Parts: sequence; structure tokens; C-alpha cells
Amino acid sequence: MKAGSKFLNAVSAVALSASVVASGAGVLVLASAPSAEAAVIRSVQVRGAQRAGEEAVRSNLTIRPGVSFSNNDIDESVRRLYSTGYFSDVRISVSGSTLVVTVSENQLINQVVFNGNRKIKDDKLQTVVQTQPLGPYSETMINADIERIREAYRAIGRDDVEVTTQTAPVGEGRVNLAFVVNEGDRTKIADINFVGNQAYGDGRLKSVIITKESGPLSFLTRKDIYSEDKLRADEDALRQFYYNHGYPDFRVISSSAELDESTNKYNITFTVEEGQRYQYGNIGVESTVEGVSGEDLQGLVETRQGGTYDAREIQKTMEGISRRVAAAGYPFARVTPRGDRNMENHTIGVSYLVDQGERAYVERIEVRGNTRTRDYVIRREFDFSEGDAFNQEMISRAKRRLEALGYFTKVNISTTQGSASDRVVVVVDVEDQPTGSFGIGAGYSAGGDGFILEASVEEKNFLGRGQFIRVAVGGGLDDARTYNISFTEPYFLGYRLAAGFDLFKSSTSSNDYYDYEEQGVTLRVTAPITEDLATTFRYTYKEIKYDNDGAFGGDGLPFTADDNVSYPYAAMIDEGTFVQSSISQTLTYNTLDSQTLPREGIYATITHEYAGLGGDSDFYKISGRARYFQTLSTEADLIGSIAVGAGHVVSTGDDLHVFDQFTIGGRQIRGFENDGIGPRTVDHGNPLGGTTYFTASAEMSMPMPAFPEDFGLRAAVFADAGTLYGNDVNLGTSTAQGTDMSWRASVGVGVMWASPFGNIRFDYAKPVVKEDFDETQEFRFSMANQF
Repeated sequence: MKAGSKFLNAVSAVALSASVVASGAGVLVLASAPSAEAAVIRSVQVRGAQRAGEEAVRSNLTIRPGVSFSNNDIDESVRRLYSTGYFSDVRISVSGSTLVVTVSENQLINQVVFNGNRKIKDDKLQTVVQTQPLGPYSETMINADIERIREAYRAIGRDDVEVTTQTAPVGEGRVNLAFVVNEGDRTKIADINFVGNQAYGDGRLKSVIITKESGPLSFLTRKDIYSEDKLRADEDALRQFYYNHGYPDFRVISSSAELDESTNKYNITFTVEEGQRYQYGNIGVESTVEGVSGEDLQGLVETRQGGTYDAREIQKTMEGISRRVAAAGYPFARVTPRGDRNMENHTIGVSYLVDQGERAYVERIEVRGNTRTRDYVIRREFDFSEGDAFNQEMISRAKRRLEALGYFTKVNISTTQGSASDRVVVVVDVEDQPTGSFGIGAGYSAGGDGFILEASVEEKNFLGRGQFIRVAVGGGLDDARTYNISFTEPYFLGYRLAAGFDLFKSSTSSNDYYDYEEQGVTLRVTAPITEDLATTFRYTYKEIKYDNDGAFGGDGLPFTADDNVSYPYAAMIDEGTFVQSSISQTLTYNTLDSQTLPREGIYATITHEYAGLGGDSDFYKISGRARYFQTLSTEADLIGSIAVGAGHVVSTGDDLHVFDQFTIGGRQIRGFENDGIGPRTVDHGNPLGGTTYFTASAEMSMPMPAFPEDFGLRAAVFADAGTLYGNDVNLGTSTAQGTDMSWRASVGVGVMWASPFGNIRFDYAKPVVKEDFDETQEFRFSMANQF
């Protein structure tokens, strides 16, 4: 018990029956039993506060002269003085009518340094600890700082870190404080095991979770760091995976991580219960909302009888119905799925019940954890703001949007009670991740341009504003060069419109024939139509220049106007600069379950373009491509995909120019150069492009045998086919070959690696059907990486 409390208790006991106040006798006598613990002082005397100062002590007292006080006031004053951290001892006593406060001051911190730390730099640790220069030396605070430093090292996978302190007096009650860190070795993950799984093997489940086993390159990926938060996130990832693949009864019975101190490695075990796989039974919609019938909402249902149970489809259906009912004037409407389980045939019938719901309003949206991304970038993904009606389906939609941005490693949205029963606080917890990337692409053509290299740098969350910027350059061993700069503002003028521009320039030089150069700008804006469908409008202005000064005739001398030769580009167009001005519109449909390694879904685009807004080109083009992904074997993680594409261009004026026609090659049909197939001039074999093309591709990929699936190495086999034909270019005296509908085809193998350096792909393709004049390129390499 504090000295002051003991004194006052003694005084109070003596004064229980007293009724007289004697002044000047050195003893304070309380007046009556009902106020036995009350007292009054006339002054406060402070002793020992040399550096802190007397006023600093008085300001932390709850006792004031002339105001009655009790034991509780003394206790609170002592607590406040200790909490400042400036005092190692505090005593309060009463002498006559004077309150005497005696303190012993802690030493002051002169300097805080860190020794032995290499993995975490000083500036990072300085933000971790609370002990700061010119602050008090507090053992309690220092011990808490030691634990904070240990926690920072655990977060980077060093659980056996040791932290001690050293002090050095520098005079005048000041000391230098050093945190001495023995970082130890990295704590690794030896094994990740699953117990109870039957439908999916350990390898497939390891690819679902975030935590990975330690490997030779784990020091780069840092995915083998154990934490409780990651373990909980892994549990949730497993649940979502099973729920989305037909297992509504799946549950994680337990997850444990055991540290083997002899090896400094964790062994992680997930014990699961899969349950039975279900399909959908009867599907229906019931509505109690006046003016909105279940039949009207039936077309929004994405779950189909006989299909495999998929929680994503149920969620999308709920959101679609909620949007429709809200648009009809019922913002508080609630959509509740009710399941009718048939245990015998393993089906679940789903009825979507639509009712008015409880009235609730969003009081505020609170964003936490974002260290780089700005608050407004997160808030704008919500379809509501403060004061609007609260709707749970909008929360789910916003969470999916935030995750799709790729800005965060985790997104969690929760709700708490607001200031009133009908007020809700929406809490958004996020964790930023790197959003920059660089890419390298390379290829080799034995008979064409030789080695070709492309490099790009992009940032999709520029300055934390959510803006996208990309810079790319490319070239070959010849004089071919390409330059591109792209910028996108995803919320133009505060609307959900992605507006941006592309600046581009490319040049190609042929010592025998011509120099070609193009440069221009594209202005574009993209607007969402639904969650899966978007439309993009573009305007493109392009200048194209042909220079024949480098061309040579059959006698080895430069072409002149008097030469009666068949030089293709000189004959097709006049030497000089041409302008192409066009508008286009693209529809994009995207239901892929992943943008990096799709296993299910469709990605399709269709574009039509009109040129003739001034300039030298007059045409109408239409083109499209669709690719469908499907898991062929869940146990083997075998993924199949098929793709088709087509395009056609017609002149709306005079003949087409060469640069108006389609050119295709290695990007669509592997094994060929980028402009390697299609019509060419007979004289020199220069590509003319074509008016029509068709392409098709089939691919199957699987984890590379003998490698752990979570290593990210996959093998692929593929077959490509396509044709480019037709010509509407005036060739003059020249003639064209390959204008008929001749198909090309290739088969090949590929290796894909989701490496720590980025997504790397090697392809080797062998043309099996081709024309003699086609240009081939059997090997291609590409890489993209996050930083």
C-alpha cells in the first residue's frame, strides 16, 4: 500500500466519531462519519522533480487545494505519475494542510541504437519500439520493446531471435540504450501435411494455401514464413476451395504448427473433413417484397439444377437479385438462400428468399492497414457511402472488387454497431503488397530477325492512387525498334470509367527493300456493364512512314523512278507519310477464376473498328477471340483450354493499304514469326497481311512430374492452327502469293514456372502444316515479375 494511503486510512479511522477541526496542530481531522475519507489541503509541495519540474508533477495530480479528496484520488494521482514513465518511485503524504509529493526520477534516454540487426534495418526497428531519445528510461517499456522486436523478426521467419539490452551512462542522469539482436537462423517449414482429404491430393491442396514448404528459392519468395494469421487465412482458403467445388459440408477440424527446435523448422498439419460432393437440386426464388415477384427474378439465378454446388454462384445470384430489388426502390431488401438437402442422392435444392430486411444505415466506413494505397482508392470500390442504406450483398461485392485489384495480400470487411441501433460501422482491414512488375520477352528466328528482345516495366497502383502506368521497349539484332507508354486512370472524373492513353512508336528497316516507321496515340475509356462484362471505346491516330531510299534493284544500285522493276512497297504505295484515324469499340467478357493461372472460366473479346475520320485509310474491321478454361482432372490438377479467333476487314473507300490489313503469326500460331504467315509478294516475300483470318488453339497443362506442386512448375502440350488470306491492296506491277485459304498448324510443348522472379514460360513449337514462303520461329521465351 502506498504511504499516502496508509496515512489517510489511519487519519480516517481516528476521525470516525470526531466533529471538531483543529488547525495548526499538524493533524487533519475529518468532520463526520458519512465523509470519513474526505480531506482538504491548502497547498502542494513537490520534492525530487529536478528534470521533470514541479509543474509537470502537479499537472498529473487529481488533488487540488481547497477541494476535498479521498484515498481514490491519491491512488489515481500515483498511477498517473507512474504512467508518465519519468519516475521510478512516487510517495504522497499529508503534513498539516500540505500535500507532499516525493518522486525519484528515472534516467533519461540520450540515444537509442540497434546492434546485430541485418535483416531488419534500423529505420524499421525505430518505428517498432516505443522507447525514444529524450524519453524516460522505463524497464517496463523496454521489456515491451524487446517483445515487439521479437515479433518483427517472427514476421520474417526468425522465431529463434534473441534480444538483450545494454546501457551506458553519459552523465546528468542520461544513458545510451542499445538493443542487441542475435537474429539466429531462418525458421523454415519442413512439411505441410493434410489428414482426412480424399477428393484432392496433398499437392493440389498445397497449391491452394498461402503458406509453402521451404525450398531452395524460399529466401526469395518468403512464402515459407509461419504465422498464426497466415494459418487462419489458409483455413479460409481451404474452405472456399471446397465450397466452390461441390463440398458444402467441408470443415477444418484442426490446424497445428509444431516447431522442432533442433532443426528450427515447423511441421504444419491440417486435419479436414470433406463431406460428400453435392449437386444442385430444385432452384427457386420467393419474394415477399410488394411489386417484385419471384418469377421476375428467376432470370438472375446462376445456379442450375444438376450443376455442381458452387458457393460463388450462390453469392453472385444473391448480389444480382439484391441489385435488381434495390433498383426497384427497396434498398434494404435482403436475399437469403435456403438449402433443401437430400442426403440420399446428394443434391441441395436452393430457394432464394427475398424480403424487406431490417432498416440500417452506414454510419461510416473505416479503412485500416493501408500503408501505401490511399483511402479513397479503397472507398470507391463500395457502391454506398456514409448515410446510405446498408446492404450485406454490397459488402461481398466490394470485397471481391478489392481482392481483384491485386493491391492487397488480404482484404477483410467486418461490421460493428454504430452510435444507434440502426447505424452500422463498416471496417475495412487491408494489407498492401507490391504492385510493380517488370517483364522480359525473347524469341529467336533462324531465318528472320534473329534474336528478339522485349522488356517492360509497369505499376498498377501508381503512388497509391490506383493508376496504371506501363513503359515498354523492344528490338532485335536488326534495326527493328518498338516503344510504348500507357497510362490508365481507373476512376475518371469520379465515375467507374477507366480512361487512359497509349503512346507508341515502332520502326523496321530492311537494307534490301524499305524503311517503315509508325507512331501515334490511342485515347480510350472503359465502362463496366456487369461484373463480368465491360465495353471499351478507343480513338487512334497513327502516322505511318515508308522510305524507299535504302532499296536496291536487281543491278545492286538504288531504285530510281526510271527503274522498271517490281519493288513491292514502292509499287503498292507512294513513298511518304500516311495517316490513319479510327474509332473502335470492344466488348470484354471475363469469368476467369484467376488471372494468373485460370482453371475455370471464359475470357472473350470482340472488337469492331472504323477508319475514315480523315487520314488515308478507309475500312471497317471486326475481330474477336475467346478462350475457355476447364479443369479436366481435379486430382491431377489437369487444366485444359481451347481458344478460337477470327477477323475480317473490308474497304469503305478505295483499296486498302498494307497497314490496314490483318497480320498474324507467332502470337496466335506458335512456331511462326509474328508476321510469319499469310499473303506475301512473289518478288521479295514481304508480308502483305490479309483481309480475313481464323485461328484455333488447344492446350493442356499439368504440374511437372517429380516436382512438388507448390513449386509452381507446370508442363504443357498444345496445338495451334490458323489461316490468313485475302488481299485488297493494289499491288501495281507486283503479284501476291498465299492469298487463298491455306491453313497452317503447329504442335509443341511448353514449360511454365511461377518462379520467385515472375511467371516464366518456354515454348517450343514445330510447324506441321505450312507454306514454303512462311517465316518460322520455333522457340519463344517470356517472363513477367512483381517487385
